[in-house]
Amino acid sequence: MRVLTLNPGSSSMKVSLVAGGAAVGWAAWDMAVPGVVAQAVRRWSDVDAVAVRFVHGGSQKAPARVDDVLLANLERLTPLAPNHQPLSLSVTREVRRLLPDVPVIACFDTAFHAGMPEAAARYPLPRAWTAQNRLRRYGFHGLSCQYALRRTGELLGQAPQDLQLVCAHVGAGVSVTAIRDGRGVDTSMGFTPLEGAMMATRSGSVDPGLLLHVMQTAPMSAAELADALFHRSGLAGMTGTNGDLRRVLAAATRGDADALVALDVYRHRLCREIGAAAMSLSRLDALVFTGGVAEHQPGLITSVVDRLGVLGLRAGDTPHTETDRVVTTPDSPVPALIVLPREDLELARGAEAALARVPAM
Repeated sequence: MRVLTLNPGSSSMKVSLVAGGAAVGWAAWDMAVPGVVAQAVRRWSDVDAVAVRFVHGGSQKAPARVDDVLLANLERLTPLAPNHQPLSLSVTREVRRLLPDVPVIACFDTAFHAGMPEAAARYPLPRAWTAQNRLRRYGFHGLSCQYALRRTGELLGQAPQDLQLVCAHVGAGVSVTAIRDGRGVDTSMGFTPLEGAMMATRSGSVDPGLLLHVMQTAPMSAAELADALFHRSGLAGMTGTNGDLRRVLAAATRGDADALVALDVYRHRLCREIGAAAMSLSRLDALVFTGGVAEHQPGLITSVVDRLGVLGLRAGDTPHTETDRVVTTPDSPVPALIVLPREDLELARGAEAALARVPAM
C-alpha cells in the first residue's frame, strides 16, 4: 500500500510517501507558504490512502477514516490543542477536496494513551466536573512514543510489548511517557499539551494558585492567559527569544545569565518528569529520547542523562550521527537511547490498520 503521510506542525508540514512500510519519499514545507497541501498532492498523487496526524482525538482509541461527522467532532477539540488542531483540520479538508476518491485516515496522538489506568488518567476534581469522563488526562506525542517503542525493541532485540520504557519526546513540545505492555500507562501531558515539562514556548506545569493570582492582580482574560502560557512562556519567556533551543544554547555559550538559568530549569523539569514516569513501571528496561531536540542536540540529551544517576544511567560519548544509538556507557545497568523520530511510519501503519477494519466506501 502507498500512503501519503501529512504531519502538520506549527511552522512546517512534514510529508512522506510510505510504500510497503518503508519511506520512499520525504519533504518538508513551510506552513506559511500558500498551497503546501497541493504541492504534496502534486508530487505524490498516486496513493492508496492519505494519513494525517491529529494531536487530539478526544475519545478516539484508534486511527479512523475521515468523514464529516468525525471532522466536526475533532473541530470541537480545537481549544484543547490550539497550536495544532486547526492545522490538521485545514490539511484534512484540503486533501479531501483535492483527492475526493482517496480515503483519508486521521491518526491521533492521544490514542496511544487511551488505556491509561484511572489512577493516571483522572484529575482530583469535583465529581460533578468529571462525571462525563471528558475532563481527564489524555496525553500526547503518542505516535512518536509508538514508533520509539517499536524501534527500541528492534535495537535491544526484545519484543516491544515485553519492554517497560520511559520515553521522552523532546522537541518544541516536550512530554515524558511511561510505557508498559505496549501502551502508555502514565504521561506528563494531560488534558492539553500544556501540562508537564518546560517547552520551547509553553510553560509546562505551573501552580494553578499562581495563575489565579496573576489573573486577579494583572488582570487578564482567559484568552490572554492562554496566549501567555502557550506562546510566551517556556524557553521563549525566560530568555526573550523565540524559544528555539539553538538560540538559547548560543546565548548560554556567550554567558547570558537568563539563558543559563532557563537551560537549568529546562533540564531540571525534564529530569523530574522522567523520574516520575519511572515510578509507574515495575522495572525500567530503557530510557528513550526522541523528537527534534534529541535528533539534533545530542549534547543536551547527554547532559540530562548525567543528572539521572539515581536511575543507574551514565552518559557515554555521543557523536552527532544521524542514527539510532545507545548514549550510555556499556556498564550502565539501564541503557538510554536516542531514537530518531519517524511518525510517518506510524501514520502509514495506522492508515493500513484503519482500512483493514473498515469496508471500502
